[in-house]
Amino acid sequence: MNRFKHNRWYFILAVPVAAFLVGSQTVSFAARGPGVTNPKQPPAQRNQAAPNSHSSHGSQVKISNIEQRLAALGYWTGDSDGARDAGSQSALIAFQKAEGLPRTGRLSPAVFEAMRLANPLAPKERGYYHVEIDLDRQILFFVDQDGIVSDILPISTGGGEEFTSEGWTREAITPAGRFRVQEKISGWHKGPLGRIYYPNYILGGLAIHGYPSVPVHPASHGCIRIPMFAARRFSEMTPVGTVVLVYGSRPARPPTTERRTVVNSND
Repeated sequence: MNRFKHNRWYFILAVPVAAFLVGSQTVSFAARGPGVTNPKQPPAQRNQAAPNSHSSHGSQVKISNIEQRLAALGYWTGDSDGARDAGSQSALIAFQKAEGLPRTGRLSPAVFEAMRLANPLAPKERGYYHVEIDLDRQILFFVDQDGIVSDILPISTGGGEEFTSEGWTREAITPAGRFRVQEKISGWHKGPLGRIYYPNYILGGLAIHGYPSVPVHPASHGCIRIPMFAARRFSEMTPVGTVVLVYGSRPARPPTTERRTVVNSND
C-alpha cells in the first residue's frame, strides 16, 4: 500500500518538479522580484512572456501540486492556491526540518525524492487533542484524539545564550515538559522584551506567538516563535487549557556570530 502511495505521488509531483528544475538544480518558493528579465532574451520574446502567458498559469499549477503533497503529509501550507507565499515556504522549511534535510527553503531533486517517499509524522502521545513541540527538529504540530498529526509549522525556540531582563540574568532556554495554555492575548502585545503577536502563554511569560522572523535555528529568549500568517488561527485552535507537550534537547550555545540575533529579539 505504501509503495502504491509513493508511486501515485511520484506521478503527481514528477512533472511539476522536473519542469521547475529544468536549467537549475534548485528552486525557491520565494517569489522573484519585479522587473527581472533575461538580458540575452530578444524584446519580442520578453513580450511573449508577459504575466498573462500560459507559463504563469503553469507555475501556479506546479506549486499547487507541491502544496497538496505537503498538505497531505500534514504540513500547514495555508491556502493551496498555487501561489508562492508564506504558507508554502513555511511548509517546505518545516518538511526539511522534520526529515533532517538541509534547511534551505528550496526545492531540489533530493527534497523532491524525500517528499515523494515521506510518511506522515508520528506523535509522542495519542488519545487526546494537544500540541507537540519538538525542540530537536524545531517544529510544532497538532495531534487529534486518533493520533493524527496535522498543521505542522516551523518554529524557533530558545537560543541558549545568557541574557538579562528586568534585573534577572538567565539562559535563553525553552524548557521541556507538559504545559497547558494558561492565558492568551489577541493581536500585538508589548512585553518586557518587545512586541509579540497573538501570544499564548504556557509558563509565566513563556508563550507560543507569531513573530516576523522565524529563522531555521533556535533564536528566541525562550518563547516559541511561529510564522505570522498562522498566529491568529493557532490562537483560535488552542483554547485555554489545551495541553502543550514540549520535548527534545537543550540547544547548544549559538556561535558568536549568531548571538546578536538572540540579544536583540523581543521574545
